[in-house]
Amino acid sequence: MSKVAFVFPGQGSQYVGMLKEIFEKYESAKLLVQNANEVLGFDISKIMFEGPVDSLKLTDITQPAIFIHSLAILNLLNKIKPDMAAGHSLGEYSALVSAASLDFESGLKLVRLRGQAMLEAGIKQQGTMAAIVGLSNETVIKICEDASSEGIVQCANFNSPGQIVISGSVNGVRKAIDLAKLNKAKLAKELVVSGAFHSPLMESAKEKLLEKLNETEFKNSEFPVYANVTAKPVCQDKEIKELLFQQLTNPVRWEETIQNMINDGAKTFYEIGPGKVLQGLIKRINPSVEIFGIDTLSDFERFI
Repeated sequence: MSKVAFVFPGQGSQYVGMLKEIFEKYESAKLLVQNANEVLGFDISKIMFEGPVDSLKLTDITQPAIFIHSLAILNLLNKIKPDMAAGHSLGEYSALVSAASLDFESGLKLVRLRGQAMLEAGIKQQGTMAAIVGLSNETVIKICEDASSEGIVQCANFNSPGQIVISGSVNGVRKAIDLAKLNKAKLAKELVVSGAFHSPLMESAKEKLLEKLNETEFKNSEFPVYANVTAKPVCQDKEIKELLFQQLTNPVRWEETIQNMINDGAKTFYEIGPGKVLQGLIKRINPSVEIFGIDTLSDFERFI
């Protein structure tokens, strides 16, 4: 039987004007955003709707903004029911709310703290990230091992075949970029980021996150959520919490996650939230599955 999967975007999918039209038209979206502003203690919707883009790009604003956008759409989507879900990095929190493992307010507090902790870790332990395109997973893993003599560097995101992001110290990442070019990578380019996400340089953020995770009530999920760290389905609350803790310093195994979801029967995917990043990745991972994006008002109204 063909199954439906929901997938939720992570950092990098934000844009000025996000959620504005849906907020203006639907009362439930308005109430959710107003609730979010109260929980956060500031008007995040003003930054989402009007910018400036530099404020929206700050990790501690970006993460709750994307989470709010995804959940506002999810609340309105009554006609489509998922059999499974996954989220890219930050998106894993949205996926867990969709599976009723986590409530909206608890999730929002967690992603706000996560963003703050990651921003602080990036200031404390300056690092960078780079995109490597056109090399195999094995080659990039070996390049990171070889470049480690210059500093910390590891794979951060296995996004789709031949598209990998690496993360670590500035020297380690730049050495890996040089080695990737020697290995004939189609692209090896440093990214503009505020920290070395999904690397050991996020260790201090991990400790802060653990404290908040331990205070937060999780439930067993109503359907499987595929974890970034293992690329496998998880339903048990204790395991969910542990994997969110591990996620900050471990690679996002997105390609493997999507393949596992397809192997488990997913034929139709919906990306819920801002942007089209995951739709592009899923098409590259397996062009035979159906993939839809629900981001804007017009996207949403196709499905009601």
